[in-house]
Amino acid sequence: MSIHPEVLWAQRSSESDETKNIVYLTVNLPDIQESTLKCSIEPTKVSFKATSGNEKTGSTKEYAFELDLFAEIIPEKCTQGLTTRELRLVLRKKEKMAEYWPRLTKEKVKNAYIKTDFAKWVDEDEQDGIPAEDDTDMGGMGGMGGMGMPGMGGMGGMPGMGGMGMPGMGGMGMPGMGGMGGMGGDMDFEKMMAEMGGGGAGGLGSGSGASADDSDDDDDGPPPLEDAEPAK
Repeated sequence: MSIHPEVLWAQRSSESDETKNIVYLTVNLPDIQESTLKCSIEPTKVSFKATSGNEKTGSTKEYAFELDLFAEIIPEKCTQGLTTRELRLVLRKKEKMAEYWPRLTKEKVKNAYIKTDFAKWVDEDEQDGIPAEDDTDMGGMGGMGGMGMPGMGGMGGMPGMGGMGMPGMGGMGMPGMGGMGGMGGDMDFEKMMAEMGGGGAGGLGSGSGASADDSDDDDDGPPPLEDAEPAK
């Protein structure tokens, strides 16, 4: 006998932009065996059937459900993507309306397996400021190279994330992320800069005016800082 998996849902609405007139549907089920996955998207119904678990250990189970939707969708404009944790669907509503669907299903019946996806849910009167996204894009984060932080400029995406020279911060170490290039997290920064002549060794800071030739001589990394005293 098959089991009903947990289904999370959220939505957006628009009477003018069909790309913002959608339903996010997530089948919260890890280790779905792709070869067994059958997901049917019809104008008024979504059906799901799959096996989840590890066949080698014999810990597999059959899962299935059918949902009669509150209103019609456009199957050919719906998308889906599978991860190791879940199946994500983005359903395109057929009728463009400013109002939300009052519920996911056609029948007003309580279903313990259907829950609000609070990670994606936005109140109807607050959705205009939040862009709708195709949640089925499984492209990953590309190694997080060059990841930006609000108000702090780019992080450069340098390997290992050790030694992140941030504009206006002189390449200071960040709490929880280690110091720069072998430097301790606790230091008298003003004294250190004075001992280094205000220069930015190995990519520290940007106020020293060091030339490209100077940086070529820093193959051994920044100078030792034995004399630096920890901040009190």
